[in-house]
Amino acid sequence: MSEIRIRTEDPGLEVAYFSDLCNGDYEFLGVPDGSLRSSFDHCSDIVKRADQNGFKNILLPSSYQVGQDVMTFAAGVAPQTSQINLLTALRMGEMHPPMLARSISTLDHILKGRLTVNIISSDLPGTVMDGMERYRRSAEVIQILKQAWTRDEIDFEGEFYGLKLNTEPVKPYQQNGGPLLYFGGISPPAQDLCAQFCDVFLMWPETEDRIKETMKGMSEKAASYGRSIDFGYRVHMIVRETEKEAREYAKRLVSRLEDDRANEIKHRAQDSRSAGVLRQDELRNMADSDGYIEPCLWSGIGRGRSGCGSAIVGDPGQVLEKMQRYVDMGVRSFVLSGYPLLDECDYIARYILPELKLVSFPEVQQRRPSSEPVTPLTTAPRH
Repeated sequence: MSEIRIRTEDPGLEVAYFSDLCNGDYEFLGVPDGSLRSSFDHCSDIVKRADQNGFKNILLPSSYQVGQDVMTFAAGVAPQTSQINLLTALRMGEMHPPMLARSISTLDHILKGRLTVNIISSDLPGTVMDGMERYRRSAEVIQILKQAWTRDEIDFEGEFYGLKLNTEPVKPYQQNGGPLLYFGGISPPAQDLCAQFCDVFLMWPETEDRIKETMKGMSEKAASYGRSIDFGYRVHMIVRETEKEAREYAKRLVSRLEDDRANEIKHRAQDSRSAGVLRQDELRNMADSDGYIEPCLWSGIGRGRSGCGSAIVGDPGQVLEKMQRYVDMGVRSFVLSGYPLLDECDYIARYILPELKLVSFPEVQQRRPSSEPVTPLTTAPRH
């Protein structure tokens, strides 16, 4: 029987938050509120609050829908943060790979090594590409990025890109491979891409038995490439002083969500028909009458949201016990969120974070150097 193997044995956890750059923050799911729009002011307030509250990373999602360009937003908010990492979601193929490597390197220098990258392999807006072809393109981009960050020369000849050029201008702040790459996807080619090239496999909410089987399968895939990876769990959260309060808040959140509006919101996202989203829908159809897939895991959010569709719901003890079950399987990273984002950020910081040993993955995996690295953007000789 295959076993779950993880790269990071450190018992600490990377607990990240989420800043919705894609028009998805609500008090009542599906009911627009101008004060919660995806403006720079609102989204940067979320990042700064998460930084102040002690979260170790924050996911900045990417979408063509109303919102903001991730790289531009990250560069703008970076100087306003002190200790949090920025998990920037970047769609492979949108930018010429050497220029993407340079943009990532620049942002990594602005953050002094507090950058992580969420690899996205969806269709580019306005285009449709065969899934296998799309993953092959993403694999080429990642290989070029890795050459740019770790070698003196990019020397790559593939199906989509043929490049040979000096890499001095694109050296990142981080060492030992550059920024960590996070990736999520349930289809076989998606999982293979992560197993071969990425560092952290992000999973959406599912039943514990399915999560465990996915982790075993991914461990086996990574091992077949002579690698190990870490596992992250992307989930919403509703934590309150009592279970009754938490469950009542979950009902309140979707109390004004009409079915037509729910479908409109869900299917405006480019990934709404992806294998992962369809699997979330399947699980929601198996939930009990209150929407719970299993104890403390509520699927109601998936009615009106593409992507991550469930929340851990309960009092602090229940939430911590649920998180520990994932940790015991081998999960070392959590990406949490809630509605509205600023409010739930405070609840999680009050009830959950003080009970956990928190770590920064770039530090644990020795990507951030102990002193400033010698690169063209620091102290390397000018030519």
